[in-house]
Amino acid sequence: MKATLIDGRAIAGRVREEVRERAAGLAGKGTVPHLGIVLAGGFAPSQVYVRSKEKACRDAGMLATVARFPDEVSEAALVEEVETWNADPAVHGIIVQLPLPAGIEERRVLGRVSPDKDVDGLTPASLGLLVSGRPRFVPATPAGIIELLLRHGETISGRRVVIVGRSELVGKPLANALLLKGGRGDATVTVCHSRSADLASATRSADILVVAAGRPGLVSAEMVRPGAVVIDVGTNRVDGRLVGDVDFDGVGEVAAALTPVPGGVGPMTVAMLLHNTVAAAEGRGTW
Repeated sequence: MKATLIDGRAIAGRVREEVRERAAGLAGKGTVPHLGIVLAGGFAPSQVYVRSKEKACRDAGMLATVARFPDEVSEAALVEEVETWNADPAVHGIIVQLPLPAGIEERRVLGRVSPDKDVDGLTPASLGLLVSGRPRFVPATPAGIIELLLRHGETISGRRVVIVGRSELVGKPLANALLLKGGRGDATVTVCHSRSADLASATRSADILVVAAGRPGLVSAEMVRPGAVVIDVGTNRVDGRLVGDVDFDGVGEVAAALTPVPGGVGPMTVAMLLHNTVAAAEGRGTW
């Protein structure tokens, strides 16, 4: 393999240490950063994700409160919990763990989170601020991808970035963040998706290729320009092991740098959630 591995675990560790120092500084002034998590239903992966976020908060010297609800919870009860935390000055960040149980409109619940506490960056207000060029909180995974690139020493400004995937969690907010003016953006961005014609032609044009399609092995070596930087956001379980959307071995022979799965983008998501929460406790945005 010729590609340099971009070590998401190591970079996330540095981000979390910085968050820990900032949280300690706030605690010394009487403010402990506090994250409220709404968890509805018994979806097993959500239970695991929330436990990892609770532990990450504790490790960073922050508080995490989880409001747990059964599958039969009403939409009104979830909204009431969100509104209670909106009004509580001791709670600085609020996230609604997705997916929510069947029959609940996720957009309506998310939409009630105060933009000042939307550390997931997923409310219509937060996404609107991002699109308009005035972001407060950028969603954790897109923010983590940008942080990975910068801390690995990559230049974003002026480079051609191709994103495969148009989800509201990754593809769309990442594209808008990369278009922002400044050193974290100023990229030329192309977004591809399942209806894109001649996907390989688009991906071969990329200086930086981000793959977030949810299809294992979608991108092969022939689809990558030699010397490109490849960020694999995919997390797919195949034959009992976790793999990405990129043919890791093949692409590793042509790319200049590549994120592994696991150990690449994944650790950055929780790290940037902590980063957003401590920024909210400081009374400012993160961009």
